[in-house]
Amino acid sequence: MTSEIKLGVSTCLLGEKVRFDGGHKHNRYVTQVLGTFFSFVPVCPESECGLGIPRESMRLVGPVENPRLITTKSGIDHTRTMQQWSAGKLDQLAKEDLCGYIFKKDSPSSGLHRVKVYNQKGQPMKKGRGLFAAAFTKRFPRIPVEDEGRLNDPVLRENFIERVFAMKRWRDLLEKRHSMGELVDFHTREKLFVMAHSQKHYREMGRLVANGKKLTLKELYNRYEDLFFQALDLKGTARKNTNVLMHILGYFKKQLSADEKQEVLELIDNYRNGHLPLIVPITLMNHFVRKYSQPYLSIQTYMNPHPVELQLRNHV
Repeated sequence: MTSEIKLGVSTCLLGEKVRFDGGHKHNRYVTQVLGTFFSFVPVCPESECGLGIPRESMRLVGPVENPRLITTKSGIDHTRTMQQWSAGKLDQLAKEDLCGYIFKKDSPSSGLHRVKVYNQKGQPMKKGRGLFAAAFTKRFPRIPVEDEGRLNDPVLRENFIERVFAMKRWRDLLEKRHSMGELVDFHTREKLFVMAHSQKHYREMGRLVANGKKLTLKELYNRYEDLFFQALDLKGTARKNTNVLMHILGYFKKQLSADEKQEVLELIDNYRNGHLPLIVPITLMNHFVRKYSQPYLSIQTYMNPHPVELQLRNHV
């Protein structure tokens, strides 16, 4: 990485007392774990748009696809205020080079998934998205986003954070002079990482790069970016990772002894069946990469896609 990695984050998750009741929702995983590797750009839509601290609570009311932001007791409609503020804020955030965003769950402004939207009878449906979160994802569809509640799920957490690092790697590539050579090098390093999400997309990306000289560099990079992040939107699974691990094993068919190969196969099988975390076979593979000086595998992002301290591959 050539520079810091920035994440947008709901301000209350950092321990700041900006909520409607004057409190906070400090998330220690965000500040103490992720804060070691990322820098934060805090955003509190409700306080920043001028609604004050403390303030009357609000909720989403109306159709799920186009709700209004209404105070719960006085019935004041703050939709236009939030929309106007959001437009200006998004212009500011466009300059921050964000590689991801962590939203506050259930918030009528910042909730990302299953936010309550009340119909005319006052009945809630958990199908909405906060007004600012909706505006952000529409403006920046490629930036990885998640709400802090879903970070408790180890699979969703791993998928989100590895996409953040992938976004940073792509941004670093864009900082360089566009060329076929740079893109081919990126594609080579990302091969196994993409395969762990979608072999279909990897094949499409390969064909695109192979025929890249038929396109302008701008068009080539744009098409590649679309395919790259479409692939990463598909979650890695034990089956997909097993296929990649077997692919890696093939690079050592002339070096490994029978006992070493059997040990690897047993670890892969135990991982596939849910008895071991992914980090176990990956650690052994990395050992063999160093032991047998395997140059191609040594540059593969998949072997070390994020700091081991984050322990993202340690779940079963």
